[in-house]
Amino acid sequence: MSHIMKKTKIWRNGKCTGLAAVALLLLIHATHAAVPAPPPPAHIPVYKLLTSTPADTAGTCPYINTADTAAVNPYKFNAAETVVPAVLIGVGIIGLESDWLKHQNNEVRDELQEKSVGKITVDDITQFVPLVSTYALNLCGVKGRHGYADLTILTATSCALMGITVIGLKNITRVKRPDGSTANSFPSGHTATAFMGAEILRREYWDVSPWIGMAGYAVAAGTGFFRMYNNRHWLTDVIAGAGFGILAAQAAYWLYPAITKALFRKRREKNICLAPYMSAESRGLCQNITF
Repeated sequence: MSHIMKKTKIWRNGKCTGLAAVALLLLIHATHAAVPAPPPPAHIPVYKLLTSTPADTAGTCPYINTADTAAVNPYKFNAAETVVPAVLIGVGIIGLESDWLKHQNNEVRDELQEKSVGKITVDDITQFVPLVSTYALNLCGVKGRHGYADLTILTATSCALMGITVIGLKNITRVKRPDGSTANSFPSGHTATAFMGAEILRREYWDVSPWIGMAGYAVAAGTGFFRMYNNRHWLTDVIAGAGFGILAAQAAYWLYPAITKALFRKRREKNICLAPYMSAESRGLCQNITF
C-alpha cells in the first residue's frame, strides 16, 4: 500500500506538473493572435500583391500599395512565434539523452498502461481532423484567409517540411517504441501531423473566431495523448512531434511568398492592367503592362 501511495505521489507531483507546463505552452500559443495586424484582402494571392503596379494619380489603374501591405504582412518571419515550438522540440531532443526525462517517459507509460482498457485507435483519424476541417469550413462557406489553391500550396509545403524532418529524425535517432515493435519512435508523426493541421487552422480562421484554432489544438493534443495511451510513443516523442508540426506550418507561411513568386513567374511577367478613367478634361482607357 505504501508503495502505491508513493508512486501516486510521484505521479501527481512530477508528471502532472510537467504535463501542465506543456499544456500551458500550447494554450498560450493557440490563443495568441496569428498575426500582429490585419491580413491583406481575403483570397488575394501574394504573387498578385507583389506584382501590382503602384499609381498615385486619380483615374489610373487600381493598385495595391505594397509598401502599406508590408506593414501588415502575415508571411513575415516572427521570431516570437518560434518560442513555443522551439521549447517543445528542445525538450524532446534533450529527452533522447537525459536520464531524468527517460524516467519520466517510463513513469507516464506505466501509469497509462495500468489504467488502459485496450487500444483506442482513434488517433489514426484525429491526426487529420484539424487540416481537413480547414478545407471543410471553406466548403461550407466559412471563408478563411486563403482560397483553395493558395491553401493547398501552404498545406503541401507544410507536409513536405514536416515529413522530411520527422522521417529523417526517425531514421537517425532509432528510438525503440514503448511497445517494442519498431525503432522509429522519435518524434511522433501522428502528433506532428495533427499539430501542423491545427496551426494552419488557427492561422486561417483566427479572424473568424479564435475558438476554431483552439478546437484544432484540442484535437491535436488528444491525438498525442492517444499515441501514448496506445503505447506507441513516449511522452518526449509527442512533445517533440507537436513542436515540429507547429514549426513546419509556420515555415510554410514564411516561404509562401517565395514559392508563389516562383510558381507564377510567367504570369507575373505578363501582368496587364486595363481600366477605364475619367477626368474633367477627358475620358478613356488606361492600359498598364509589366514586362
